[in-house]
Formats: sequence, structure tokens, C-alpha cells
Amino acid sequence: MMRFTRWLRANVDAVVALLIAVTAGILRLLNVLGAESVNSAILIVLALLAATLLKDRLAASKLLADASAVRQLSSAEVSQEHAEAHRHTEQWIFKGGTGTYLRAVTLKECIKHARKEHRPLRMRLEIIDPTNETLCTAYAQFRSALAAGPDGTGEIWTFERTRKEAFATILAACWYRQRFPFLTIEVGLSEMMTTFRWDLSSDNVIMTQDDQSSPALMFAKGKPYYRAYSRELEASFRQARRVDLERAIGLQLSTEPTIDETRKLFTMLELDLPRSFTDSDVSDVIAKAIQAKNPYR
Repeated sequence: MMRFTRWLRANVDAVVALLIAVTAGILRLLNVLGAESVNSAILIVLALLAATLLKDRLAASKLLADASAVRQLSSAEVSQEHAEAHRHTEQWIFKGGTGTYLRAVTLKECIKHARKEHRPLRMRLEIIDPTNETLCTAYAQFRSALAAGPDGTGEIWTFERTRKEAFATILAACWYRQRFPFLTIEVGLSEMMTTFRWDLSSDNVIMTQDDQSSPALMFAKGKPYYRAYSRELEASFRQARRVDLERAIGLQLSTEPTIDETRKLFTMLELDLPRSFTDSDVSDVIAKAIQAKNPYR
């Protein structure tokens, strides 16, 4: 009964039109109604049918608009959409693992276009905490489980690489901040590992996975999903441990930071590099920060 009631409410206009048509037809056969009355009934039925069609068309348009709010992307399409977003965005919010692709592509491209157009750029990066050994171990195991061999950088995922990649993202944030005065950048360190990577620009938010063969999703700005994920990223960043980049404002990093500069930077940030890091390890961090390789090529 409840199901019939819901159906009746959803189709009341069509039901009324049908009842009018049937009633008018029966009364005409019984000679109760004249031709003019039947014609009037026909006009009423046509009006109700037109209203029903309009309602259905509006509902279909809404469904189509909702469907366009979410788009599935292939790996090639992800690169294209990222490239388009890099050209025009005034903000970039990232949440992911260590920010390898962010350093290799996003930071460089966003800053290049912002500098060219003389406009400010705001960036907010949330990565895993490189000082959390348990977390870094879990992330390395997760990435190596997806692909046992080297990725596009030529390296395999290990505990040591994970820490270096995350430290490199922090170094890159400081380095680019000094070289582009109109860059406002924040870094947060998460105590939770995510298996997704989020990139939110002024036009859309793209959700990818570390497994490149897996499809990605893109949510357009102005749609409910964009606003919802924007709130999600804001809430997540507020729970992350903030890296106070202002602490190192007095340290000028070289075009290619030296080992001493890098060690001093992390000391000033109250984020000391592990004691086990040799000068060679610090050099790796510097190379990953300034000359990062695209892992998805």
C-alpha cells in the first residue's frame, strides 16, 4: 500500500489526465456530455500531459547535470586535466602520500604559470609524517605491494625512500617559497596513511590512486561533490601537524641547497633529519626536492 501511495504521488498528474479522458469518453458514449464538453476535456488532458512531459524533462536534465558533476578519467586524461588546471588555478590543495608527483610536476607548473601571469598562488600540502617510522613503513609496504619493481623514477619503495620523499616535499616547499614571493604555501604532516591522492584546483578536484592502472575521478567546481571534498580536505588539514615554515625565513637556500643548508633548515623547522641520514642521504633528499622525477612516466 505504501509503495502504491508513493507511486500515485509521483504520477498524480498523469493519473488525473487518464481519469479525465476515460470519464469524458464514457460520458460521451452515454450521451451525457456534448461535443463541446468533450473537446474541453481533451484540452485539459493535453495540458496535463504537457505538464507531465515538462516535469520529466526537468528531472532528466537534473540527472544529466548530476552525472556531469563526476567524470571518470584514464591515466592519460588525468595528466591532461592536471596540465589544464596548472595553467589557470589560483590555489592548489594536495593530500596524499609523499608528494612525489607534486614535486616533479605540480609545483613547477603552477608556479611557472602564476609567475608568467603575475598572479598570487596559494598551495596547501598534506603528506605523511616522515618522522613517524611506523607510518612510513606501512606506506612503503603498501606501495611495494602495488608494484614490486621500480616505478617511473627507477626506484622501488622502501622505508628509507618514503622518508626521503616526504622530507623532500618539505624542502621543496621552502625552496619554491623563496623563489616566488607571491607563493603562499602551507605544509601539514598526517599521522594517517591514505591510499588516495587528492588534487584540488580552482576548477575541479581530481582523486587518483597510487596504482596508475586504476581509474581516477574528477569533480567539477560548483557541484555538491566539489564543495564536500573541499570541506573534507580542510578538516583533514586542520588535524595534521603543521610545519611552521616561518621558522626558516631567515635561511637563504642556494640554487641547489647544500647539505649544511638542508640540515640547518630542518633543525630550524624543529623537524630534525634522522641521525642515521648520511651526507649521501641528504643529497638524495635535495635531488628529490629540486630535480624530482615524474613517477608516472
